[in-house]
Amino acid sequence: METTSRIGIIDIGSNSVRLVIYEVSGKDAYRVIDESKESARLSEKIRQDGSLKPEDAMGIVQVLNHFKMLCQAHHTDTLRAVATAAIRNASNSGEIVAILKRETGIDVEILSGEMEARYGFLGMINSMDIQDGLLIDIGGGSTEVSLFLGRSLVHSVSFPFGSVNTTKRFTKDGVADAETAAKIRQMVLAGLEKEPWIKGHQGLPLIGLGGTIRTVGKLDQRARKYSLPLAHQYEMEKGTVEQLLALLSAMPPEKRKKVDGMTGSRADIIVPGMLILQAVFDYSGASHYIVSGSGLRDGLFYDVLNPGQAQLSNVLEHSVRNLLSLHPSVSLLHVEQVNRLALKLFDDLQDLHHLSIRSRAYLHVASLLYRIGITIFYYDYPKHTFYLIAHSRLYGLSHREVLISAMIASYKNKNRTRQLFLEHRDILTESDCLLVERLGSLLQLAVALDRSETQPVRRLTAIARTSGIRLQLECSHNPGIEIREIGAITKEFKKAWGLLPEIQATPDFSTTLHS
Repeated sequence: METTSRIGIIDIGSNSVRLVIYEVSGKDAYRVIDESKESARLSEKIRQDGSLKPEDAMGIVQVLNHFKMLCQAHHTDTLRAVATAAIRNASNSGEIVAILKRETGIDVEILSGEMEARYGFLGMINSMDIQDGLLIDIGGGSTEVSLFLGRSLVHSVSFPFGSVNTTKRFTKDGVADAETAAKIRQMVLAGLEKEPWIKGHQGLPLIGLGGTIRTVGKLDQRARKYSLPLAHQYEMEKGTVEQLLALLSAMPPEKRKKVDGMTGSRADIIVPGMLILQAVFDYSGASHYIVSGSGLRDGLFYDVLNPGQAQLSNVLEHSVRNLLSLHPSVSLLHVEQVNRLALKLFDDLQDLHHLSIRSRAYLHVASLLYRIGITIFYYDYPKHTFYLIAHSRLYGLSHREVLISAMIASYKNKNRTRQLFLEHRDILTESDCLLVERLGSLLQLAVALDRSETQPVRRLTAIARTSGIRLQLECSHNPGIEIREIGAITKEFKKAWGLLPEIQATPDFSTTLHS
């Protein structure tokens, strides 16, 4: 029986306290099995002398004890709790941590601004296939800005302003007129000018962590009626954020709460948070915004899971293998055979299709994951496969690429492809339909070549000819099931490729299939 372990991560932030519980299987496959969030607003409770009242810490005690019981209910093996800006910057931080330990039994680690930035970077970089960029994490009491080049962290800085303490300092109930907005921008700019590296790499994307940019992304998605409800890796242009900021600035917090996508607990702090975000974007000369749904807590999890080797070398491959491992009923021998055959077909037919190497990655993903829908229900499992891929945070792909991979994996015919395209035409292009049809039918052929799931095809060579596509199969045993299955898909294959597959099997079989 496969053993599992569970890891709990508690993040005591300036705006909220959060718990995430991960389940890790014996094969290091992992998933989130529970989350909880409680509002804290600790940055609002810092007194004039910079201290936090012990009685305010007791509110955190109640939350931590609740989280501790949740961890016990889930039989959590490891618990790591950290505190960020509000407690870090409190003049009596040692006293607060001692109270939390005494009342809950939980050791709370105070993260420095540098370590907070580093863990945020780790969470992001392990969930995005991106080489260079600027990273911003707007918390309640601090803002971390980092520069990474070649997927390595180069610079980071923590500023002592965030959405909660900026709201408290400059506004009354989150209302910011033009004069107040100018003062907030001036404060942010004064901090940025001390770090010239922030504007030393113009044209990089600004990747955002935390509730401010996630909320902005959600608001934009709802306004656009965006067809894929994923926050992670959602992209926005400069003008989009400017328009949303103007819209929200003109509203009192009570009215903001009614905007589709806004959470009530963020309505009063969203505008100051967005002003910080916009100021960093403009100063840095960034190209566009990217929302990251992974950050500090994810980085802490990776550090607990693989201490010293937490950063992944191949985000997409790791993500695909993790998703596959979460569906253990899928035959690994079979899907890896399908994967090998599909990629060999792609490579051998390069002169025929002239598709990009990136397209090969979509086929790679789809061929490994095409069967995962069967864990929900065998009948119509391709539909379940599509849903699982499209909604499972498949890291290393853009939203468009996630949809393309899901459509290839669940490919049935041109009509089904067209239907999915119309459902997601705000993300996909017309040319994506042809791409899916070609790669989807290629995957169908690879699946047919291992229909028995016994791997009879030891070696495959595909040769494009005017009369058809010759498939030379070197087999270890009788491929009769496979040859019959190929006959069943030739009609659909010809629609996509204009050619029929011709099978030549050795040592015992040689046949040509006709429509």
